[in-house]
Amino acid sequence: MDTNKLLALASAVALTSAATGTTPAAPAHNFEWLVGHWCGDRNDDFIEEHWMSTRGDVMLGLSRTIRGTKTRNFEYMRVESEGGEVVFIAQPQGEPPVRFKRTAGGTDWARFENPAHDFPNRVEYRRTPTGLHAEIAGPGKDGREMAVPFDYLPCGK
Repeated sequence: MDTNKLLALASAVALTSAATGTTPAAPAHNFEWLVGHWCGDRNDDFIEEHWMSTRGDVMLGLSRTIRGTKTRNFEYMRVESEGGEVVFIAQPQGEPPVRFKRTAGGTDWARFENPAHDFPNRVEYRRTPTGLHAEIAGPGKDGREMAVPFDYLPCGK
């Protein structure tokens, strides 16, 4: 495709996005800031997440929570493009996948939401100067908003 056709296509996408108030979904490879082996402590738990680089348009992640010598939880995760949108897909304890659509984000953060899911119905990741901040949120048992933060540093540091 020549330069003029590329410019025309880019302009059409920009005009369509401006007219509809939406922006084209970022592909999964725009989340490379999430790549790494992240570790943190929360209460008596040691939690780690390992995010791999995007390959084949899918970014894979794995999380586990350990208390003492026992694994309490594990979760398979991925970020991928689906139907023109970026989604975060979680499978805690190997259960069926739950999809969260990207609703907001920037160069070093992303928010994913699924209003139909019980808890959490929001997942957010944000790079910090020293590591990674994650948060899950949604309605608590009393129906009020409950947020659970997770702060990670690169493992081994």
